[in-house]
Amino acid sequence: MLKKADHIFPNLHAEEPVDFKSASKRGDFDKFKEIIAKGKDWIKAEVLASDLRGRGGAGFSTGKKWSFIAPHDGKRPHYLIINADEGEPGTCKDREILLNEPYKLIEGCIYAACAIETKAVYIYIRGEFVKEKAHIDKAIAECLEKRIIGPKADFPVEIYTHPGAGAYICGEETALIESLEGKRGMPRFKPPFPAQMGLYSCPSVVNNVETIASVPAILKRGASWFSSLGRPHNTGTKVFCISGHVNHPCVVEEEMGVPFKYLIEKYAGGIKGGWNNLLGIIPGGSSTPVIKAENCFNLNMDYDYLHEADSSFGTAGIIVMDKSTDIIKVIARLSKFYAHESCGQCSPCREGTHWVNDIMQRIINNKGTLKDLDTLKVVSKQMIGHTICALAEAAALPVLGLINNFYSILEERVIK
Repeated sequence: MLKKADHIFPNLHAEEPVDFKSASKRGDFDKFKEIIAKGKDWIKAEVLASDLRGRGGAGFSTGKKWSFIAPHDGKRPHYLIINADEGEPGTCKDREILLNEPYKLIEGCIYAACAIETKAVYIYIRGEFVKEKAHIDKAIAECLEKRIIGPKADFPVEIYTHPGAGAYICGEETALIESLEGKRGMPRFKPPFPAQMGLYSCPSVVNNVETIASVPAILKRGASWFSSLGRPHNTGTKVFCISGHVNHPCVVEEEMGVPFKYLIEKYAGGIKGGWNNLLGIIPGGSSTPVIKAENCFNLNMDYDYLHEADSSFGTAGIIVMDKSTDIIKVIARLSKFYAHESCGQCSPCREGTHWVNDIMQRIINNKGTLKDLDTLKVVSKQMIGHTICALAEAAALPVLGLINNFYSILEERVIK
């Protein structure tokens, strides 16, 4: 699948030291001045041509997102915000980049800052990531000392880290902005979108850690190289998180569209008890619908393949479950998580997440009824598309996946 030469994150597993000297030997900041000299239009054009899609879950075109930012009017500054909150259960890719490849993130921040004409970058990092924050802060300090960033740099940009307080909702970009401003992290009504009115009411771009850390490789190797990996609209490499009932849970970089079976066999040591013991997978972090075992064997891992499988690629946080799993308990635990993390602003989410959680708790305690299953389906469907942000959908989709794929197990659990 992915050749060694095509890896964007060669030190993802910290096989070499994490310091400026070692990162430079691996190619970080190579051609740095040359790329900056080519200017914002060239940078934006290359990223757009690469078809890089956001690696935070939504999968929106990064180049298009940058193009939406309001023109610089000389009155309001622009801001670049890096979403390093990573609160999605089953997802830990950004953590590994922050720990082991922080210089790639910093280099990507500089190129993105040049593209959107900003001199200020904020990395909003999950509060629990104490060690990760220390690593990125150390890398920033080294880059300041080397005059790669800061007021004396060729392209003077300041990079700041800002720890959150562990709220899942702050992974949504407008809630993140509210939190960054010192307010309660709650999603904003849109429009206006952050590209027109973001941080401090100024034009802003919010991108995921992996997205921005992938930009330097695209600019150095060319958009055509990146788009040659994977398939159209699903290009490049991706960092996959594999957890659950596999022999070797891991975080790995592979080509987009890699077969699921190959990914598990090569990197995770196979399914515990063998492939006949597989019950199903959650393919893209906890907010994506479960896929039954029989639909996993010919499954490829990218945005469009997962959509065709009635699920979602999400963050590529793969949770593998064998036949020892109580699938109803798994989804019930996720329902409890989303009920706790709802900000309460939108009625369908505030009420719906708690309705779903209450019903799921009844079912796992053998007190559910067939009528509860009907109510569960109706409430979950009504939560989709009726809220400011996607948290309600994140809560509803796993439940609908359970109903669609494991209804017979639900029927066995309830009171007839």
